[in-house]
Amino acid sequence: MNLTLLVLAAGMGSRYGGLKQLDQVGPSGETIIDYSVYDAIEAGFNKIVFIIRKDIEKDMKEFLFAKYSKKVKIEYVFQELDKLPDGIVPPEGRIKPWGTGHAVLMAKNVIHEPFVVINADDFYGKSAFKVVADYMKSQQNNLTGKYCMAGYLLKNTLSEHGVVSRGVCTVNPKMQMVDIIERTKIGWKYDVIVADDNGKDLVLSGNEYVSMNFWGFTPDVFPALEEEFTRFIKTNIDNLKSEYYIPSIVSHQVNTGKANVQVLEAKDQWFGVTYIEDKPIVIDKIKDLTVNGKYPEKLWK
Repeated sequence: MNLTLLVLAAGMGSRYGGLKQLDQVGPSGETIIDYSVYDAIEAGFNKIVFIIRKDIEKDMKEFLFAKYSKKVKIEYVFQELDKLPDGIVPPEGRIKPWGTGHAVLMAKNVIHEPFVVINADDFYGKSAFKVVADYMKSQQNNLTGKYCMAGYLLKNTLSEHGVVSRGVCTVNPKMQMVDIIERTKIGWKYDVIVADDNGKDLVLSGNEYVSMNFWGFTPDVFPALEEEFTRFIKTNIDNLKSEYYIPSIVSHQVNTGKANVQVLEAKDQWFGVTYIEDKPIVIDKIKDLTVNGKYPEKLWK
């Protein structure tokens, strides 16, 4: 079965203060993307597609794509501000593209098989790639509406250095997603976890399954995504900071009965570099994984 990994690597790193995609965190100068691609190949993925910006194309090709292409098929496309459906023109003053949902849409012409979406700056762990790949392969005869998500416990995904946004999931006893709501400004307040709820504090237990943008999709998501994104963009065209997130299309497909989403528990710990202060923590965690034999000292030989 053909299985593609779609890596969202067009982010600007505004909170981080730099280009996270190429930041070295491994013992031999590896990036977080290096570990994700390594784990994906081990799990059976045979194509990697990157969503990038034109201004980082040269660096991405030189420092990442060149070494990957020896192991797996590589393609890349650009997330561009003005690449919008129906000839819609972005408003004057808009700087950033339109979010993760828009980013996935950029790949519609190069992906025609089941695929998995991840963030470039998140370390997901081997178990997430394996459990999602195994599920997608088990559904190879069902190429419509069979989605999945690697689920992490909220309390294990917070940053010590600021608030975060997470897609908070409601699941049924069969671990199928009932709903997902994008919550912003999640963090510790005294001894409880709170999220912003229209200006008020919403207390969360920390045991909720959350999306870390690790999704498994079948190709039928693209026309649905384009239709919903078109509706969104027409409604929010004048909001210079509006973004269309992946959970929006997932929620729509689930609520309309067009898709089922299986939430698959990821056993490994997630960690990432939302803020520059997170980097030393990531370096230490990867060092521990290497010392304990989870990864070789040098990933790409």
